[in-house]
Amino acid sequence: MYTRQKQLDAFERLLDIMDDLREKCPWDRKQTMDSLRNLTVEEVYELGDAILEKDSEEIKKELGDVLLHIVFYSKIGSETNDFDIADVINSLCKKLVDRHPHIYGNVEANDEKQVKENWEKLKLKEGNKSVLQGVPKSLPALIKASRIQDKVAGVGFDWEEPQQVFEKVKEELAELQDEVNQNKNDEIESEFGDVLFSMINYARFLKIDPETALERTNKKFIFRFQYLEKKAKELNLDLSEMTLSEMDKFWEEAKTIKI
Repeated sequence: MYTRQKQLDAFERLLDIMDDLREKCPWDRKQTMDSLRNLTVEEVYELGDAILEKDSEEIKKELGDVLLHIVFYSKIGSETNDFDIADVINSLCKKLVDRHPHIYGNVEANDEKQVKENWEKLKLKEGNKSVLQGVPKSLPALIKASRIQDKVAGVGFDWEEPQQVFEKVKEELAELQDEVNQNKNDEIESEFGDVLFSMINYARFLKIDPETALERTNKKFIFRFQYLEKKAKELNLDLSEMTLSEMDKFWEEAKTIKI
């Protein structure tokens, strides 16, 4: 690992390179915050993929890409005299100090739950009109549901035991099935949403990140289906002409392979 001075030197080099690119590169010079936005979202998802794969080398590269975007936005902000990288960092440092009074003040927080409760209360004192104000509107629905539940739990609006949440899951499933049985199409979507929301809440009590859990299942399904495709091709079989039992044979084989 590098010394603190080496780390600072590396960051200074990045700032110098960003200055050069913004001045001399036609593509970099053309970028705006709006044009970078979708690219930033893509970089964060690529970082997420690397983390799921536990690929340290790739995580390092993707973190660099995310850091580049932070420096890029700060450079653009400095050109309009709105803010620069020092403002960004100082603002972050102030927020971290203010929101950790159990470290930098005299507030007690003996566990993670207390820390999160204090965090949400402090944000309300800072001027947030709602605990949910900080949940980005553009978040994917599954992640948004998880963040909503996490935030309201931070101020005490929560179940007490996992079993209570599981009972709620069963209740919502029963209500969904009831609407399906009655063929109430206008209500089925609503009840299905309630089932998903309650499952995401149950995941929180099980200490599982629902987005990560679902993505791991996606990857597992992709691997097994592609194994099925590979085996069918080796035997000159067309998937569309195979029976489910024939396909299931290869599917079961794929389940025995550790990925």
